[in-house]
Amino acid sequence: MVERDTELAIVDEALDQLTGPGPEAGGALLAFSGPAGLGKTTLLAELRRRAHARSCTVLAARGGEQEQSQPFHVARQLIQPQLAGTSEQELRAALGGWYPIVGPALGLCAPEQGPPPDPQGLRDGLDWVLTHLVVKRAPVTLVLDDAHWADPESLSWLAAFAPRAEHLPLLLVVAYRPDELPAHADAFRTLPGRAGQAPLPLAPLTPAAVAALVRDALGDHADDAFCKEAWAVTTGNPFEAVELTAKVRGRGLRPVEENAPQLADLAAAQRGSGLVARLERLGPSTVRFAWACAVLGTAIPQDIAARVAALGIEEAAGATTRLRDARILSAAGSTSDHDPETGLEFVHPLIATAIYRAIPDALRVALHGKAAAAVVDAGLGSSAAARHLLETHPENDPWVVRTLREAAGENLRAGAPDAARRQLARALREPPDFDERAAVLYELGCASLLTEPANTVNHLRAALAEPFDDTTLRQGIVIRLAQVLAHSDRLAEASESLAREIARTPDVRARLRLQSEQFMWDAFNAAETDSPARSRRLARLADRLTGRDLTERYVIALRAWDACLRGEPVDVVLHHAGRVLERPFSWAHEDRGFEVPVLAAMVHMYADRPGRAEELFEAGTAEFERQGWRGAHLSFAYSLRAYIRYRRGRLVEAEELARSGLRLAERVGRRTPVHWYAIAILLTTLLARGRVDEAWELAQEHEFGAPFPAAVVFPDSQTVYAELLLARGEVRAAVAELEAVDRRLTPRGIQNPAWCPWQLHLARAVAADDPQRARTLAADAVRRARAFGAPSAIGQALRVAAEVAAPQDRTALLREAVTLLSASPAGYELARALAALGYGLRDADLLTAAVVTARECGADGLVEEATEILTGMGGALPAAPPRADWVTEEEIRAADLAVRSEKEPEPASPDWVLSAACRKLGTDRSGLRAALEAFARSST
Repeated sequence: MVERDTELAIVDEALDQLTGPGPEAGGALLAFSGPAGLGKTTLLAELRRRAHARSCTVLAARGGEQEQSQPFHVARQLIQPQLAGTSEQELRAALGGWYPIVGPALGLCAPEQGPPPDPQGLRDGLDWVLTHLVVKRAPVTLVLDDAHWADPESLSWLAAFAPRAEHLPLLLVVAYRPDELPAHADAFRTLPGRAGQAPLPLAPLTPAAVAALVRDALGDHADDAFCKEAWAVTTGNPFEAVELTAKVRGRGLRPVEENAPQLADLAAAQRGSGLVARLERLGPSTVRFAWACAVLGTAIPQDIAARVAALGIEEAAGATTRLRDARILSAAGSTSDHDPETGLEFVHPLIATAIYRAIPDALRVALHGKAAAAVVDAGLGSSAAARHLLETHPENDPWVVRTLREAAGENLRAGAPDAARRQLARALREPPDFDERAAVLYELGCASLLTEPANTVNHLRAALAEPFDDTTLRQGIVIRLAQVLAHSDRLAEASESLAREIARTPDVRARLRLQSEQFMWDAFNAAETDSPARSRRLARLADRLTGRDLTERYVIALRAWDACLRGEPVDVVLHHAGRVLERPFSWAHEDRGFEVPVLAAMVHMYADRPGRAEELFEAGTAEFERQGWRGAHLSFAYSLRAYIRYRRGRLVEAEELARSGLRLAERVGRRTPVHWYAIAILLTTLLARGRVDEAWELAQEHEFGAPFPAAVVFPDSQTVYAELLLARGEVRAAVAELEAVDRRLTPRGIQNPAWCPWQLHLARAVAADDPQRARTLAADAVRRARAFGAPSAIGQALRVAAEVAAPQDRTALLREAVTLLSASPAGYELARALAALGYGLRDADLLTAAVVTARECGADGLVEEATEILTGMGGALPAAPPRADWVTEEEIRAADLAVRSEKEPEPASPDWVLSAACRKLGTDRSGLRAALEAFARSST
């Protein structure tokens, strides 16, 4: 190599760092950029040679101009060779749960029926596979040439993975043309690696370097004028300089000054029209074969190229020989004599591009059509044909529509919805047959659901406008339309679309399915106008259903949720939830959302059964992960599990889970439903931990505030925002927000303070200026909490009622609060009630209990506050006992004794052993029997 000493020195340094001993060893990221022909491929070939010499495992891939629309083309090149010869059983064992997620994308297996992984889950799986390979086969050098032509799915994955290289025994090297690198690969421009340097631009060769190339190829007698002209006509481009010297040698031209004027014509013959003219001189059959190869791209099978060019076997072999002699084609990955079993490739991408662009437009389109048929007949599948069909003109061909739909289905199940969307959009233009158009529009809507919700709505509405008789398809379209409208914060439209279809659906079971979807989206609509009437209809319907199928169980689950929001007795709520959960309840059903299973789990949390709620969430989260749903679904799961931990008073764990949920939500996008959930729950947790300033900064950073979402979020976003304002001392602003919450929730009949304690916050906010109003609000909240019946809700309401009550009334309220909360799973609320009662009675024992309980919860602010009061009274600061998250034998005995007692005792003071058992088992006293049974199952 000429004039690449600097680049090779950097390569050697990176390889030395990769393969060297000691703590300084490690990976890095290198990027080489430059226009076509400056030697990027040659440099990478030398890098691969040097990596092999150092015993590195080399993963190599190359982007292709014609393969950009073929998803995971680059990823397959990188990983498939490393798994070659591995049986399916071995692959399943090696990849574990990732096998069905990444296998289809990598071409290791066919996609399974069922819901596809989301793109983020698939990228996480690819991350795992590559990391596993790197660790297992370290040190590893990964080389990607022509990254600007890599398919978007592979390139966006590698660009996101690239920063990890420095933390692994991996040298990741890419080469690209800077003007053609897509925006989603900007990570390669910024090089966030250990070297701390910008991408390395390759410079053209100097006149001296070109002269050295000329003399090396043609002899030392080449004179200066000839060499200088060679540099001038090639502008120092290494590829063009090498090709020029080959042509000079082939012509037998002496390298002297008098022949220098001929160099311009020879150089022109290497590119553009000159190259085309040179190709045409090789004969019509050779031209057709070259055109076919240009259409097929890289790693070109000779037999398929022959079919596309309409040549026989012997003619194709002859054309191959002539093109190799002309330095246009070579054997793929080799310069040795061609074996018919070996694929072909162009000597340089510049040649491929020039020949492809020289094909007459109509003929190029026809060749792509022939290529599509040829690859299908060769057994390469509809996905390989689809990239060619995307380049053809519509001709009303049913085979084209069928092939594109098959390819789109494969890509959608493999986790490449954008590729599926492109293929279905092309199928729609073919166009499909009259009775097939609605199905294609529906599939297109499903493919664009995650990336283009507005277009999805248009596609699905267009599908409904088509005349067709398939009632199952029509129901699927309507349900999908409602789903995308709801996820776009257009819940009223979602409900209206379902209502219209319900009115025209005669079949009872089909109508019930649509009704279940409408009930669900109405339940999430914060602006629903006839909520009480809907609740009555839902109650009448659910109460007569037996739960014989999934639709009936969905309706019953929605009835349980509605009863919880409205504050019906907790026994009613748990009765309906129990009917739903008598049999397994999938969170990842292909034709259903995950919302209803989530609601069925959450009612247990509000009903003081958070242990059962966590058990359901753990199963649901595992199901999400098995499906490769690691975007919005997993964020919801983490955030809501954090909320359950918060309600149990396990604030440190709640914060960790909430932050994990927020990180995933950030991938989905800000001010999306999942983002609202994640922020609201993390803010609630931070406030409980006493970190008000940090919570405010987080709210500002994430623009948490008005306008609040149209969808119901729990905890209620506006109420959380008001609580934050109140903690900051912004009382008037907090009052305004809480009164707005009242106006929004009360007409809907949402009265349960366990779900939204807006009355309690408002009572605290107005207590200073209007104590009577505060007491009325608190008393009403206590009444509602008693009607619901969950001890934690009653205890919280009593604590706030005591805070705003007349002094003589406070002690009795707080004593009852402590008694109720001590037999509940709500550790943080218990700590608050103990602190309030201990302060009111100036009781050091109660304050000590408050400090210990608050410490166990991680409520640092409350610990500091109660400690200050305790030490101010002369009390001793309690030692921090070792925390036992597991249930002790003593606590199990206390719980078992409570279960066997015929009636609940009314002790003068709480049973603190039983109290600890309730918190650790995640239940109130009435749920101890089921909690102990679950604990026994988990222990075995």
